[in-house]
Amino acid sequence: KITFHVARHSFATLSISYGVPIESVSKMLGHTNIRTTQIYAKVLDNKIMDDMAALKQLYAVKEKTKKISNQ
Repeated sequence: KITFHVARHSFATLSISYGVPIESVSKMLGHTNIRTTQIYAKVLDNKIMDDMAALKQLYAVKEKTKKISNQ
C-alpha cells in the first residue's frame, strides 16, 4: 500500500540516489530544517559506492595534473 508518507520517503531517497543534493530535496519537500529531510532520505549503499568512485577519479586527475606541472 502506497501512502503519502511512503511516497515522500521514496521521492527523497530516489532523488538523493540520482545525485540531487539533499538541500534541494529538502526545499522540494518543504522542510525548513535539513535534519527533517535526513529522516526521509536514507542514503543507499550504491550511492556511497558511486560517491567514493567519483572521489577516487577526482583524486587521480588531481595527482596527474600535479605530476605534469612538476615536470
